[in-house]
Amino acid sequence: MSVFKRGNIWRYEFWFAGRRIQESSKSTSKTLAKQAEQNRRRELEQGINSIEDIRQQLIRPLREVSRDYLESYALRHRSVTFAECAVKHLNRQLGDRMIIDINETTIRNYQDERLKEGAAPKTINEEVGVLLRIMGERGELIRARLKKAKLLKLKVPKHAAKVFSPEEKEQLIEAARGAKSPTIYPALMLATNTGMRSSEIRRLRWEQVDLEK
Repeated sequence: MSVFKRGNIWRYEFWFAGRRIQESSKSTSKTLAKQAEQNRRRELEQGINSIEDIRQQLIRPLREVSRDYLESYALRHRSVTFAECAVKHLNRQLGDRMIIDINETTIRNYQDERLKEGAAPKTINEEVGVLLRIMGERGELIRARLKKAKLLKLKVPKHAAKVFSPEEKEQLIEAARGAKSPTIYPALMLATNTGMRSSEIRRLRWEQVDLEK
């Protein structure tokens, strides 16, 4: 066991399953830091001993497990853009953490950090969903606990639909024509003339288009 001070806060460090765990005790007391280290070690040991058949999976870092997840996802879905984007954000904050080291508190902290970055609640909910699927059985256990505590999903604000006037519609089309992105105008025309949803337009592929019909 090793505790050390950084500024006014004590931190602890120890090795678990061949990996170094270094975290803040969030306390100015050395005694409490030692207790926090013992509690953290006990939490990891209890977690890894609870499911014997997936022990090796539990001590793998999220970055490795998410790579396997994306490979499998690509075999089952036409587009992997959403999954890749979600995994990018997850790995940025949690990539070095072992699966066993991710719990309900980790999820809540992730939600808070993404909110601070300006991410929309709906986007964060989708990213957490990906994370829990990556984690497999442990993710399902965490999902059930968060759901029971009504903490699984952030509240998504409901926006009233807006109907554009003919003048506003013309302004929108004109702005789309001058947009830097070459996809804005075609996407707007599809939405206007076909009634397709935004998700349908984003996932549309040329082989699905029949220009004659």
